[in-house]
Amino acid sequence: MVSRASAIDWTRPPLVHPAMDVLVPTADRAAELAVTLAGLAAQDDPAFRVVISDQSPAPVAEVPAVRAMVRVLRAQGRVVQIIRHLPRRGMAEQRQFLFERSSAPAVLFLDDDVWLEPGTLATMQRALDELDCGLVGMAVQGLSYLQDRRPDEWAPFMAWTGPVAPERVRRGTNAHERWMLHNAANLVHIAAGLDLPARGWLAYHVAWIGGCVLYRRESLAEAGAFSFWDRLPVDHVGEDVVAQWQVMQRHGGAGILPSGAVHLEAPTTLTQRRVDAPDVIFDD
Repeated sequence: MVSRASAIDWTRPPLVHPAMDVLVPTADRAAELAVTLAGLAAQDDPAFRVVISDQSPAPVAEVPAVRAMVRVLRAQGRVVQIIRHLPRRGMAEQRQFLFERSSAPAVLFLDDDVWLEPGTLATMQRALDELDCGLVGMAVQGLSYLQDRRPDEWAPFMAWTGPVAPERVRRGTNAHERWMLHNAANLVHIAAGLDLPARGWLAYHVAWIGGCVLYRRESLAEAGAFSFWDRLPVDHVGEDVVAQWQVMQRHGGAGILPSGAVHLEAPTTLTQRRVDAPDVIFDD
């Protein structure tokens, strides 16, 4: 029996100890959040809980589309928490706030403008277990770019051919050049040209992954999670890069192809980008 209750079982009580916590920071994106929750409602396994940290001016829980999708998830047996978290102190603090409310062995940081293909959570959980590393992720794809082929940006692609090992990534290293793999719809085009293993997915080397990253909770905790938030001004970006580099340097990490994460391509809510977090946190 899958963990998602179907309509005939919508009175079934929720699972108390889920295998995964899905952590969603949100602000000013009610429509996009509803789509993100709809993607989660299409996932069968593993059993998961959803925690949303809301920094919108008006409570997002009062928006009908969001409220409806929360009802669906709860009817399916998922625990869903929406927590008002103001004032804003920057994205790193927002993510640390969510992390401190997680308890499952795996934690997925999912942005509020990402739709997940059915089966994505199960694939990511299997990959994390099989690769036995600190994190795996599915980089978000912009499907408006499906006809925009950029073979020059595919050059840094390199599959993991053995166990995923710790890696040090910094600006100026060859590893950093992998960032371009996640532009536009590059991963769709790269995946289309690969012979995937029988298990249906392939692990590859990354610089970092935006929007949809599953951590082994103990690995993220050991690396300090986002506790560096108080060293940053409110108007920063790149906090996810810092956390991932710290985990990857200790425990390794990998991207997963094909990616079932679709970027909704909504305008960014982080319009002030004065400080890039890695420039502040790393001095090596």
